[in-house]
Amino acid sequence: MLRCCFTVLICLYLNFGFTNADELPGIVTEKPGDGFFVKTEQGWMVPYDVTIPGTEIRFRMLPIPAGEFVMGSSAAEAGRKDDEGPTRRVLVEPYWMAECEVKWEEYKLFMQLYRSLKEFEELRIRTVTDENKVDAVTAPTPLYEPDFTFEYGEDPKQPAVSMTQYAAKQYTKWLTGITGQQFRLPTEAEWEYACRAGSSTAYSFGDDPAPLDDYGWFADNTAAEGTNNVRQKKPNPWGLYDMHGNAAEWCIDGYGPYAAAGKPVDAATDWVRTDKPDPRVVRGGMWEFPAAECRSSARLGSNDLEWKAYDPNRPRSPWWYTTDPARGVGFRLLRALKPLSREQIEEFWKIDSEDIEFDVHDRISGGRGVLGLVDKDLPQAILDLQK
Repeated sequence: MLRCCFTVLICLYLNFGFTNADELPGIVTEKPGDGFFVKTEQGWMVPYDVTIPGTEIRFRMLPIPAGEFVMGSSAAEAGRKDDEGPTRRVLVEPYWMAECEVKWEEYKLFMQLYRSLKEFEELRIRTVTDENKVDAVTAPTPLYEPDFTFEYGEDPKQPAVSMTQYAAKQYTKWLTGITGQQFRLPTEAEWEYACRAGSSTAYSFGDDPAPLDDYGWFADNTAAEGTNNVRQKKPNPWGLYDMHGNAAEWCIDGYGPYAAAGKPVDAATDWVRTDKPDPRVVRGGMWEFPAAECRSSARLGSNDLEWKAYDPNRPRSPWWYTTDPARGVGFRLLRALKPLSREQIEEFWKIDSEDIEFDVHDRISGGRGVLGLVDKDLPQAILDLQK
């Protein structure tokens, strides 16, 4: 199923069974009477719910309008760091972004995939071959010490955390395969644009950090250590919750200095590629960070060696981190109005580092990992295993 062409929007949706604008998820042909919506050539983008196939678990996607913004921060912004400049103008096409970070109730379905794929492997069904391998994913291995990972809780409504960027990318590919909607991680520019929600201030609500207590969980206000359930604070002007604090969020970019400012760049395509396992970009701050590190333009680079310091395995897990601040790092989903081509979307899903590729191959070849096909038949195939 994932071999269908993503190049043309209507071609994608015809392949997945959607035949007109009224049937496209998040698109309606008539202007809504109320609520937040975005006008496009395809119709009106509106909020919509995604139910994960084979379950009753769902999450909400919100429309984000097209626009242009200044990415980064000025030298005058309080708390600014050198990696937030030089500022640059960015052009953004419309997309949907998840109202909240991916929660444990969602991510644990992906974690459970490991056992199902192992059973398929043993039964020699849904076999991965050289021809269909492009449509396969790896599932995260069982946690080595669950009590440590879940020290700060595993409530179904808490953000899922501790996964590597590679694992988050595999999650988006899995979800795309079973839903027929093209999910991916946001680029750093797309993330900051959504966080700002039309603002040009340090936070989506202004420059003064004093109101941050109303909008996010951070070092000065966390009632208890660890992430908190989503949607307990105020959303930003576009309805997105927990963009400042709670759990930090993966972007697709490699972390590094911004390129010199020039003509406006495209948010969806002008992102930083890398063949190194780290550093990669994390945005939004987290529950243990001070207010300044939860600003719209604040950045964090990942560190595999330090973030996997407590992992006793060699090579260390390509799916899990073990060490703070990684236990405060999660991710949020994006779905573009105009899907990327197969070649472009593969950049958001594939292994892009020889080091990561070696670690994954070592686990799979040693029986400590598994590779399985993802498509719209997968949820039913898993249910059939349980009969």
